[in-house]
Amino acid sequence: MFDKLEIFRMAQGLAVHASARQAVVARNVANADTPGYRAQDIADFATTYRQADDGLTLRATRAGHISGNTPAQQAVLIATPSEGEPNGNAVSLEDEMVKSVETKKQHDLALAVYRSSLGILRTSLGRSR
Repeated sequence: MFDKLEIFRMAQGLAVHASARQAVVARNVANADTPGYRAQDIADFATTYRQADDGLTLRATRAGHISGNTPAQQAVLIATPSEGEPNGNAVSLEDEMVKSVETKKQHDLALAVYRSSLGILRTSLGRSR
């Protein structure tokens, strides 16, 4: 039922995006000493959400309809341009820490939007918690 409401889909997409980005950041930190490793990142949420739901795809409103929806997260890894170490490694732990904090803020925002929307939905149904 809730998956048909756009605000819940967007909140879920933001949470999934934050999870995927945190995994990439963790992989970058884990390979901080690997010779030749290039830091990676995924495209920002706005870009991936617009690509997945650009308004031109078909939406199934009933079980018998054909759905043209694509998965909300088709995240593509992108190499981040940065100065490398002499061994060819291009991971900056400071940059990865900043990305990690940004990702946590995204996840917290997704949860706040979800909770707020759920509260509004409950209130409209006449239920208080």
